[in-house]
Amino acid sequence: MWAEGKPQEISIQELLQKIPSGDVLVVNNTKVLKRRVFVNDLEILFLTQQSPSEWEVLFPSKKYALGSEIDLPLGVKMKLLKKGRPQLVHLSEVLSESYFDEIAELPLPPYIQKARGERHNQFADSDWYQTAWATKGGSLAAPTASLHFSQLDLQTLKSRGVEVVELTLHVGLGTFLPVTTENLNEHPMHEEYVQIPAQTWAKIEKARSNRNGIWAMGTTVARSLESAALGLLIKSSEGSFEGFTRLLIQPGYQWQVVNRLLTNFHQPESTLLALVAGFSNLNKVKECYAWAIENEFRLFSYGDLTAWVRD
Repeated sequence: MWAEGKPQEISIQELLQKIPSGDVLVVNNTKVLKRRVFVNDLEILFLTQQSPSEWEVLFPSKKYALGSEIDLPLGVKMKLLKKGRPQLVHLSEVLSESYFDEIAELPLPPYIQKARGERHNQFADSDWYQTAWATKGGSLAAPTASLHFSQLDLQTLKSRGVEVVELTLHVGLGTFLPVTTENLNEHPMHEEYVQIPAQTWAKIEKARSNRNGIWAMGTTVARSLESAALGLLIKSSEGSFEGFTRLLIQPGYQWQVVNRLLTNFHQPESTLLALVAGFSNLNKVKECYAWAIENEFRLFSYGDLTAWVRD
């Protein structure tokens, strides 16, 4: 959906033609990790490794007492150390990435599993839920705007003089937490890791000085670039940025870098929708979403793309 002026449906090829020579398109090269482990009907999502043998995880732990042991695949034992959300567990072995590659599944959003009536991944999800340029493992969810594009699409843009550059933001599950506070400023914003190469930032700065457009492919890219511009990341002497961001973008935010945004349709009461409303305005977003629903667009992670433009 093209959201400049009145909303309209365009193809990916038509969208590519709207990105002129000299503009910069920034993509997120994060890779979704396989982190869902099944033990019969029990599903365990591995979140963060706290030490070689301890992990933060999410699973229905209500019926398990502290100290309970659960047998994982390939002879690994998991002991419950702390309840809550997330839980803390101790493992009898250090889990390597090859372990997860062998026995785990991608953490698809629960609403996809519910719609399918199936908790397990389909074979095609290994391709559908990874971007064509996913190289740096670390995400628990895909930067879904990128799922619409191929390497050939990027090569087409490059051949026309568009600068295509990369950064990394590892998507955490906190990005899907609904806003439950009356005041959005009181929402406990999640933290995500960001790394922006010096070459990427240099090309962005050059384009800005020439008044060219800066296209963020996804809210993850937008959040990363704005975090760097606001001084929320550590800048190296070479000009790269790295660190963790808790930046919450909402209506009224003064954009520093991004003036073109490509993103999927987002869930109501989410910080992602707040970001889009902050890029455009809430009334415009409501109008475009109502139009998309009326015209039977697909929503959310495996849904259609929206393109937003700022002067």
